[in-house]
Amino acid sequence: MKPRILILMHYMELGGAESALLGLLQSVDPARVDVDVFIYSHRGELMEFLPKEKINLLPEIEAYSLTEKPIVEVVKRRYWKLAIARMIGRRNTTSFCKKYQSADKPAECGTFFQQKATWKILPKIQPKVEYDLAISFLTPHFILNNVCAKKKIGWIHTDYTKILIDAEAELKMWERLDYIASISEEVGIRFCEVFPSLRNKLIQIENILNADFIRTRAAEKSVTLCDDPSVTCLLTIGRFSPPKRMEEIPLICKKILEKGLLVKWYIIGYGDENIERAVRENAEKEGISNQIVILGKKENPYPYIEACDIYVQPSKYEGKSITVREAQILCKPVIITNYPTAKSQVQDGVDGIIVPLDVDACAVQMAAFISNVEKQREIIRYLETHDYGNEAEVNKIYDLLR
Repeated sequence: MKPRILILMHYMELGGAESALLGLLQSVDPARVDVDVFIYSHRGELMEFLPKEKINLLPEIEAYSLTEKPIVEVVKRRYWKLAIARMIGRRNTTSFCKKYQSADKPAECGTFFQQKATWKILPKIQPKVEYDLAISFLTPHFILNNVCAKKKIGWIHTDYTKILIDAEAELKMWERLDYIASISEEVGIRFCEVFPSLRNKLIQIENILNADFIRTRAAEKSVTLCDDPSVTCLLTIGRFSPPKRMEEIPLICKKILEKGLLVKWYIIGYGDENIERAVRENAEKEGISNQIVILGKKENPYPYIEACDIYVQPSKYEGKSITVREAQILCKPVIITNYPTAKSQVQDGVDGIIVPLDVDACAVQMAAFISNVEKQREIIRYLETHDYGNEAEVNKIYDLLR
């Protein structure tokens, strides 16, 4: 009998973790394992790309879908206990943030407090099945209490030294897992700085990307960003959220323009409306509204990557950016800022460049790279001769089933 795996995910909207899950599911071999996938809320642009021929998509359980919807919706559906539990989780999150919030650490403790408040309210997932392996792809890790499995894995996708969490309380959650999967060595190191006692549980499984899928989707339509060949088209993709530093893009762009370079900076993204507004306001304040183009949410961002000259990730911190790797698969020069895990993402000067986080220094080095067409061509040649797909990472999951 084949081993049986259960994978839990919130939804399948456009995002790095969602794309990584899609790559994992596209890489599994149904001759070796049976894979059940439980998605709390069956929504998002990537739902249609789930490889139904390889996996068994379990039906929604309404209570789980409501953990991803406003509390008013939970009340309307008469899930009174769940509504109260979620309000308790929200209250505890707010209380903790007021006590410990710092300007440089956005709070990402909400999902943990939600799990702590709601796990007893939520029904078991596949209560009659014992899985060989259960994987929780994002927190909260409801597999701990609501799934029966011989082994359980929780995934980490971010730099835990850069976010505000209740580390003492969360330790009790993480230590119950058999394995903790980190998407890169650097992300694992950072996680262990916060949770040193969990080092022995840590394994490394990189975000799995299917290069053929990305190239096929990039070829689905032709996109032209700018008709003027003298203009360098920069592209950034990501949610409007504090870690992505989108609001500083106009400041960086203005300094590049002041050096006499012709650039247009395109942004594909959605999320925090206040941050999106700040991007527009900063562009207007700097007098460069025509050079900053917000394209909004794109169901298929790959033709836009194909159309740009340089892909830019100006984040404060990342785990391991999916979009950077996707741009490399499409042989685009990439620029990333020097966040703590940057060197696990890019070989500086080889398959991209790493620039300082500081706005002025960032602009100086970006301008130098934009001017250096030969260096861009050198990086493109390197990307064309290297395979950035990594479907073989799925073998690490098979190894855990032995």
